[in-house]
Amino acid sequence: MERSFAPRWRPSWATVRYALLLAVYAYPCWLLWKIMLPYVTLRDDVAFLAIKQDYVGMAHYRAAFFTHVFTSIFVLPAGFTQFSTTLLRRAPRVHRAVGALYAAVTVLLAGPSGLVMGVYANGGVASQISFCLLSVLWIGSTIVGVRAAQKRRIAEHRRWMLRSFALACSAITLRAWKLALVLAFHPKPMDVYRVVAWLGWVGNLAVIELWLWHESRGIARGNRPRLG
Repeated sequence: MERSFAPRWRPSWATVRYALLLAVYAYPCWLLWKIMLPYVTLRDDVAFLAIKQDYVGMAHYRAAFFTHVFTSIFVLPAGFTQFSTTLLRRAPRVHRAVGALYAAVTVLLAGPSGLVMGVYANGGVASQISFCLLSVLWIGSTIVGVRAAQKRRIAEHRRWMLRSFALACSAITLRAWKLALVLAFHPKPMDVYRVVAWLGWVGNLAVIELWLWHESRGIARGNRPRLG
């Protein structure tokens, strides 16, 4: 009697790479959830707000701050679902649902509230310009990406949403840069804040642009883009 054996599934290198990226990404996401928890009570004298006492008395600043803190956290699931071609192919409804949540939160809540907060950012004019510009670029790239999807320009949609998510991840990279610079150079708090205000998102955008440039060269040679 012949015995048949089903072929064993073996993940591709792209799938393994994507899984590793998600594992690395999960840890700072968890840290950001922890950072959010002290604000659940809506107290205005805890954590970051303890050094913003000049502004917490302003109703529009408090509203912007708590809106930003409690809604920005919802953009993080996009990193787990939106950039896998495998998931897009097998579960397109998940892709669309999470994408719609990401876009709505970014354009209507997290982005505008971040813009208000940017006006009052620590570190003076340099930091304020950086955070305001970050918010405008984040909102703008998301809107352009969504409109491209509505017009079925999928490649363009993907490029702009990669840019948008790179800007969203500034919440993670800003803190990573801050930790690295403090450990390496022990600068004054406001000095490091002025630097990371720019490094936190400009570096992300530079990496994505380099990725897209490299990818475009691969497409020109006949290779299809794939993250996972």
